[in-house]
Amino acid sequence: MLKLSTKGQYGVRAMFEIARNFGKGTTTIREISERQEVSVSYLEQLLNKLRHAGLVDSVKGPGGGYVLTREPSKVSVGEVLRVLEGPVAITTCLDPTGDGCARVDNCVTRMLWKTLGEKIESFLDGISLQELLNEEHNIVPLDFGGNRP
Repeated sequence: MLKLSTKGQYGVRAMFEIARNFGKGTTTIREISERQEVSVSYLEQLLNKLRHAGLVDSVKGPGGGYVLTREPSKVSVGEVLRVLEGPVAITTCLDPTGDGCARVDNCVTRMLWKTLGEKIESFLDGISLQELLNEEHNIVPLDFGGNRP
């Protein structure tokens, strides 16, 4: 089973909450925690990684919180997931951080897994935070079949 960890799931949800306030001000970690039912301490870890990657800025002091560094339409779900989860590697032979597989040169299915991973990345890179916001308000429904306007 291909499974996304809570880091990726909660990170995208946190970015969605921050995107909701884009251009209006900051979003506090407490607001994100309450709306998404994720602990503040876990969110701190995730938002720290996203801040170091340049996807969000933190504002200290009264009225402080988090803001996107770019418009929601310019931040893809794929970017967020790569920061928190690393690259898509659905098998060990494709994992750039590991030793890979001894059969990599003679594997008949490696190209299948590689192509699948590329399609997953392309799909995730094609969905912006703005599209998630639009989906929330049913402005332009996402078409997960690939027939996007």
